[in-house]
Amino acid sequence: MTDQEIIEKWEQGLSKNKLAEIYRREYNQQIKIIRSTTRHRHDGKYISNYEALAKVESAIYKYLRERRNEKWKKY
Repeated sequence: MTDQEIIEKWEQGLSKNKLAEIYRREYNQQIKIIRSTTRHRHDGKYISNYEALAKVESAIYKYLRERRNEKWKKY
């Protein structure tokens, strides 16, 4: 899930915790697929919901900071 997808879902009304849960599930699913091959069985690391929340919050705060800066540039 990209930062843009996180922002879109957040603007639609999903909470940060729900977004973190979705992000964690998708990320860990991708890691599971990568690890399914013998050659890459030790690659990647599963993330916790806390780590996923940190990623989601950083994307949202970055978006809000950019939006605030654009607002102040008008004046």
